[in-house]
Amino acid sequence: MPRPTRQSPERGAARLRILEAARDVIRAKGYAATSVDEICVRAGVTKGAFFHHFASKEALGVAAAEFWGRSTGALFASAPYHAPEDPLDRVFAYLAFRRALIGGALWEWTCLAGTMAEEVHATHPAIADACGAAIFGHAATLEADIAAAMAAGGINAPDAPSLARHTQAVLQGAFVMAKAGGGEAAAREAIDHLTRYVALIFGRET
Repeated sequence: MPRPTRQSPERGAARLRILEAARDVIRAKGYAATSVDEICVRAGVTKGAFFHHFASKEALGVAAAEFWGRSTGALFASAPYHAPEDPLDRVFAYLAFRRALIGGALWEWTCLAGTMAEEVHATHPAIADACGAAIFGHAATLEADIAAAMAAGGINAPDAPSLARHTQAVLQGAFVMAKAGGGEAAAREAIDHLTRYVALIFGRET
């Protein structure tokens, strides 16, 4: 994860440690099962410090989703899949990069935003909105490459924004399948099928 700058919303060691603790514990246990006390212990801060930075656990949930969007955004912005000259090659490189991220403890490679959105969409709409901004915001970063690849190939459908969103739907589904017992194999299988689907759209052999 990128280190915060002096001007970042995460400035301050205690606040950053709380956000990092929330990111990891909530991914591993879920929002409801994660307590403020547990986050404080994991972050090495007092409860007073927690409530100095966050008015409530829900406020932390919103901030954690926003932190996730910013930090993963920086990760993907600097990832090697942007290197190929051909936009379709960049799309396939993105899918390969997502596949390569799978490995280790389940919580380490699944999505905080997806995890929280599934759990709190009806009970904590502010958190769900922040999760949605992270997920849809990441999907939007793929649109330019998909649109350029479609233009180069004379392809008119599906439109680039919807295909970008579909990639995220498959990835989030892959995480659910992994958590439901399929593990790493289920997640990789889902991405492999997505890769073949994209190849079919563009007439590219895989």
